[in-house]
Amino acid sequence: MSGHGVVSPSFAGPWFIELLARNGDVLARLRVDALPIRIGRGYDNDLILDDDYAAASHAVVERDAAGRLLLRDLGSRNGIVVRGKRLTETVLTDDTVARIGHTALRVRSVGFPVPPELVDRTFHGWEGAWPGIAGIALVAAFSLLVGWLGDTQYYEPVRYFAALAWGIGGALLWGGAWALANRLFGRHARLGRHLFIVGCGVAALAAYALVGSTLGYAFSLEAFTHYASHVATLLLAGMVYFHLCTIRPRQRLRYRWACAGLALMGSSLILVANVQRTGRLADELAMSVLMPPGVRVSRDRGIDEFMRDVEALKEPLDNSRGRKLGDDLDQD
Repeated sequence: MSGHGVVSPSFAGPWFIELLARNGDVLARLRVDALPIRIGRGYDNDLILDDDYAAASHAVVERDAAGRLLLRDLGSRNGIVVRGKRLTETVLTDDTVARIGHTALRVRSVGFPVPPELVDRTFHGWEGAWPGIAGIALVAAFSLLVGWLGDTQYYEPVRYFAALAWGIGGALLWGGAWALANRLFGRHARLGRHLFIVGCGVAALAAYALVGSTLGYAFSLEAFTHYASHVATLLLAGMVYFHLCTIRPRQRLRYRWACAGLALMGSSLILVANVQRTGRLADELAMSVLMPPGVRVSRDRGIDEFMRDVEALKEPLDNSRGRKLGDDLDQD
């Protein structure tokens, strides 16, 4: 038996022929009360396909000798395709998806059991314009903060306007791309939700940069700044996860694994790039954050202690140079 699922014992009529999109969504339903059901491009069929790759009389749905519902090809050029295989006929179940030309369809009886309704996780209070405005506001605040922290020149409003434009433009481009995907695969664009996700992501990134830098400077915890790119990678993977869940909320477990793999791959590439660039795993050789001395909590290291550390490095460096010089003399 071709197809998949369990054959209904009766599969009694009337029947509904469902035309399906590539993502499985139902585009149209046609009720048919009696067999056989003729399918094709010609106007004498019960189901007329607007498909250049379907024959005038392409296929027919009828009962076989065992009483099962059968989809049979009528000698067309392109045949019937089920699960990637071209067939001349296939027994239909409630879940069999057959492709005729470029049209995907399935046949279900009136007694097909539908599952209970889902808990609505697709729409809530954070939909529409207000979440989008909140997301844009968060991005704007982040852009101005980054511009202010990096401004070492005389105050010029044009630089802040440029930072604001780049930030909002980037957020609209990113959120718009996800909204387009949402429209294609989830029926609704939901731009407001996607912009809110972008805003929350950049707000989390700004919060970590501020808190991590402060803790790193105050307590001499250089790891907060040395490995900040990995936190950014994790936050980016989290944003992608929430974007995907907005489009298809029923695939959450699959998205968690995919985004975890994305974060792991991104962090691995960052580590490899750091080793190739500087020979170290850290993003920077020294802490680049400077804050007012009053922020410091850890004990400051004096010049004498620093010079003792430098002297301690002298002997290993001399030994390394001696070994390298000896290797060069041996090669000569």
